[in-house]
Amino acid sequence: MEAEKGNRGSVLFTGYRSVGIYSNHIPHVVRYHKKHKQFYLVLAVGKSFLTYNVNKLGQVAVSNALPEDITCLAADRMLVFASYGNLLKAFARNKEVVYTYKGHDAEIHLVLPFGDHVISVDTNNIVIIWDVQTQEEYLQLNFEKSNFEVSAIMHPSTYLNKILLGSQQGALQLWNVKTNKLLFNFPGWQAGVTVLQQAPAVDVVAVGLTSGKIVIHNIKFDETLMTFQQDWGPITAISFRTDGHPIMAAGSPIGHIGLWDLEEKKLMSQMREAHLTAIAGLTYVQGEPLLITNGADNAIRVWIFDGPGGQGRLLRFRLGHSAPPTFIRYHGQDGKQILSAGQDGAMHSFSTVHDRYSKSLGHGSQDKAKAKKVGLRCRSLRLPPVVSFASEIARQSDWDGIIACHKRKLSCTTWNFVRSTMGAHKLKPPNFTEIRGAYATAVEITSCGNFVVIGLSSGNVDMYNIQSGIHRCSYGEPRAHDGAIRGVVVDGLNQMTITLGSDNLIKFWKFKSKELLHTIDLTAPPTCALLHRESGMLAVALDDFGIKVFDIETCKLVRQFPGHNGKINDMTYSPDGRWLMTASMDCTVKVWDFPSGCLIDCFLLESPVVSLTMSPTGDYLATAHVDDLSLYLWSNKSMFSLVSLRPLPSNYEPAVVMLPGATEDIEEDIVEVEDASEDMMEYESPEQLGEQLITLSLLPESRWKNLLNLDVIKRRNKPKEPPKLPKAAPFFLPTLPGLVPRFGAEAQDESTQSKIVNLGVLAQKSPFCVQLEESLDHNNYDIPLKIIKELGPSSIDTEIRNLAPESGGSVQVMQSFLKMIGRMLETKLDFELAQAYLALFLKIHLRFVSSQPTLLEEVSTLSTNLEETWRHMQTLFNQSLCVLNYMKSALL
Repeated sequence: MEAEKGNRGSVLFTGYRSVGIYSNHIPHVVRYHKKHKQFYLVLAVGKSFLTYNVNKLGQVAVSNALPEDITCLAADRMLVFASYGNLLKAFARNKEVVYTYKGHDAEIHLVLPFGDHVISVDTNNIVIIWDVQTQEEYLQLNFEKSNFEVSAIMHPSTYLNKILLGSQQGALQLWNVKTNKLLFNFPGWQAGVTVLQQAPAVDVVAVGLTSGKIVIHNIKFDETLMTFQQDWGPITAISFRTDGHPIMAAGSPIGHIGLWDLEEKKLMSQMREAHLTAIAGLTYVQGEPLLITNGADNAIRVWIFDGPGGQGRLLRFRLGHSAPPTFIRYHGQDGKQILSAGQDGAMHSFSTVHDRYSKSLGHGSQDKAKAKKVGLRCRSLRLPPVVSFASEIARQSDWDGIIACHKRKLSCTTWNFVRSTMGAHKLKPPNFTEIRGAYATAVEITSCGNFVVIGLSSGNVDMYNIQSGIHRCSYGEPRAHDGAIRGVVVDGLNQMTITLGSDNLIKFWKFKSKELLHTIDLTAPPTCALLHRESGMLAVALDDFGIKVFDIETCKLVRQFPGHNGKINDMTYSPDGRWLMTASMDCTVKVWDFPSGCLIDCFLLESPVVSLTMSPTGDYLATAHVDDLSLYLWSNKSMFSLVSLRPLPSNYEPAVVMLPGATEDIEEDIVEVEDASEDMMEYESPEQLGEQLITLSLLPESRWKNLLNLDVIKRRNKPKEPPKLPKAAPFFLPTLPGLVPRFGAEAQDESTQSKIVNLGVLAQKSPFCVQLEESLDHNNYDIPLKIIKELGPSSIDTEIRNLAPESGGSVQVMQSFLKMIGRMLETKLDFELAQAYLALFLKIHLRFVSSQPTLLEEVSTLSTNLEETWRHMQTLFNQSLCVLNYMKSALL
C-alpha cells in the first residue's frame, strides 16, 4: 500500500529558537555604536550570526539564516558582512540581507570593509574590491598561488586608499587600490603570514607567522622594531591594549594566550588554556582593560586586567558544550532550566528564559581534591562523558540532587545543582571486585530525593542513599536480571521499583522489601523505558523499534504502538500524560495519543534526535541532535491556539521541518545596532474596533461616574463659614480681552444690589452652547463632544443646566444636545459618557422636556436607540455567561 505523503510540518510544534550555541571557529567582530555608546560583539554560529552587548554579554539580535554555513565575518559602522561559498552578503540592522556581491568562482576566506568599499579574497587567490552601495566590482587583483598566496589582509591607519596583503610564502605587498599599483614589496621572514594587525602607533604593523614568531614592523621605513617568539604553534590572533598600557596579546592553536610587554620587549604573562581549542578571535576593547576571546569550543570569554602583574581574570562568559550533547532533561517544575550532558564530559544547565541564568556544572573528575591542585582543566583526571542522569529538586538545597552514570564506568557520580559542582559521592557496589568489567547503564532518583537506584551491565541493581552515599541493598539473588540493565524506574510513592533487562524481561519489585512482585516477558529486548509517575504509565521502547505501554498498577499492557523505522533514542511525556513523544534514528519525532491509541503528529528533521524532553509546564519541547552543539526549543501550539488533531496512518511519511536556528521567523529581543535610515511607523489603535462592538472612552471614572450625585457631593463639601468679602472690591466688572467681551469676575456691593441675578440677561453663551447651535445645522457633533469631554464634573453640570431657556439656552440647543447623545449611540463610541450625560440631562430638565413636543419626539427616538443597544449587549452577556457556566460544570 502506498504511503501517505505528508504535505505539512508538525501539527503540534513549531520551531522557536536554539539555546546553548555561542561561538565557532570564525573570529568574532567588535563594533562600536555612537548613539548607544557601547560596544557590540558579533559571532557566527552556523548559518546565522549573533549580536551581543559587551557590557553584559546579553544577546540582542539574531540574523536571518543563510543557505550555507558562514565562512567569514566582518563589519563596519553600518553593515555586517558574511560570506558563504562564493557569495558575500551585507546585513543591515544585524538581521536582514540588503546587498549581495556575486563574482567569485571559489570560496571566500577573507573579507575587509574599506570605507565605501569592501574587499573579498577567495581561495583562487583573486582579490575583488566592491562598491558597497552599487554592489558592483570596482577593482580585481589576480595573484599567482605559487608566488603570492594571500593569507592575510589589512588597511594601515592613515594610509589613504592602501591595503597591506600577507602571503603564505611570507612576503607582504602594499597596494594602492585607487591607482591599482603595487607600492612596495616586503620580503618577509621565511614563514607564512597568518595575521596582520595595526598597532596603536602609526606606520607600525604586527605580523603573525606560522613559525610562532610575531614581528613588529614599521612599514614606512621597512624596519623591524622588535620580534617575539611563541612556542605554541602558529599565531592565530593579535590585539593591542589601548588604555595606556603597552601590552600585546597573541593567540595560539592550543588555546593559550601570551601577553607581551612592548616596552620591556619580553613576555609579561601567560593565560594558559583560555579556551579548549584554538583561539579564533582576540580583541582588546578600545580604551578599556577588557579582552574578548572566542574559540571553536563554543565559548565567549571577557577578561579584565585590573590586578597586579597584568594577569587577566575572567569577568564574564557564555559557555556551552564543546562537543555535542547526548542526554537532556528539564530540571524542576517551572520549565526554566534544561540539564544537559555532552560528549565533552561536561554537565550544563541552560536557561530557557535568559542566558545569564545558564551555568556550567563542570566536568566529572576521578579525584576532586587532586584536580583542584592540578587545575580544573586537567584532562587526565576527567571522567568519561555522562550517558544518562536523573535529577530531583525535593532536597537539592540540603544535599546532591543529581545522579549520573558515565560511559563504561562502574561508579556513578552525584552532582549538586545549587552549588553547580560535582558532588562528594561516587557510588559503586561493595562487591565490585566480583563483577569486573561491569559498568553502570541506568540510573534513577526517587521523588523524595533520598535514594538512587543504579543498574549495571552485569544485571545487578543496587540502591543507595544519596545523602550519605551508603549502599542500602541489592535487588534479586544473586542479581536482578541475566542480562544488562536497560532501564530502572521508581514510582512516585516509593512503593515499586521496575527494572528492564536485555533478557527480554520487565520485573516489578517492592521498593523496601525487595520482593519480586511480577514479571513480564517481552517479544524483544528493551532499548529504554520511561515512567510517568502521576498516571503510572510505563513506556518501553524495544529493539524491534516498537513501543509498548504498561500500567504499573495492574502490570498489564494497555497500549502498543508500531514505533519507528530505526532505533528509538529517547522518549518523553507531556505533563498531563496524554501524549508520548519518541525520537528515532530515522530522523523523525512522533507524538502518540494515549486515550485514542493513535499517532497524532509526526515530523521529519535533517539530523536524528539523540535526546528530547518536554517542559513540565507543557509549553516547549527541547531536542538535542547528532553532531550538533545546540539545543532546539519547539513551541507547543496547543498551548496558544486551537489545534485540530486527527489520527495519522502508520505509513505516514512526514515533511521535513527546518531546525529553529535555521529559520527566519526567530523571535528575539532585537535591539537595532545601526541607525535606521527610515523611521519606524508607530501603530495607532482605531477608535472603533468593529461595527458590532461597543467602545468605552478612555476617560477616568471621576469625570463621569459621579455626575448624578454631584449635588450631594457639593453639600457634603460645603464650607462651614461663608466666604469673606474682599476688603477693596472693584467698582466695575472687569472684562477679558477678545473679540467677544467676557466678564472676568463678578463683584457686587451687598448694600446696593440684590443677590438675585437674572442669568438669562447677563450670562453669555459658552463655547459648548455655541457649538451645539452650529451643529444643529450641519449635523456634525465632533467639536461639542470634544469640548464636553475635556470638562470636569462641575463644569459639565453647569453646561447642561445652562441649556435651559431660563439659563441662557434654548429649546433648539437642548434638541441639539439630544441629537449629540443619539450620534454617540449610533457610532457606539464613548458609551458610558453618553449614559452619564443623558442621565444628568433628564434629571435636571425632565419636567421642561415633557412640556415641549419637539424635545419629546427627540427623546422618543433616543429611547428606541437605547433599547436596541442594551438588547444587543444583553445578548452578548448571556452568551458569555452561558459558555462560562458550561466550562465550570465541565471542570467540576
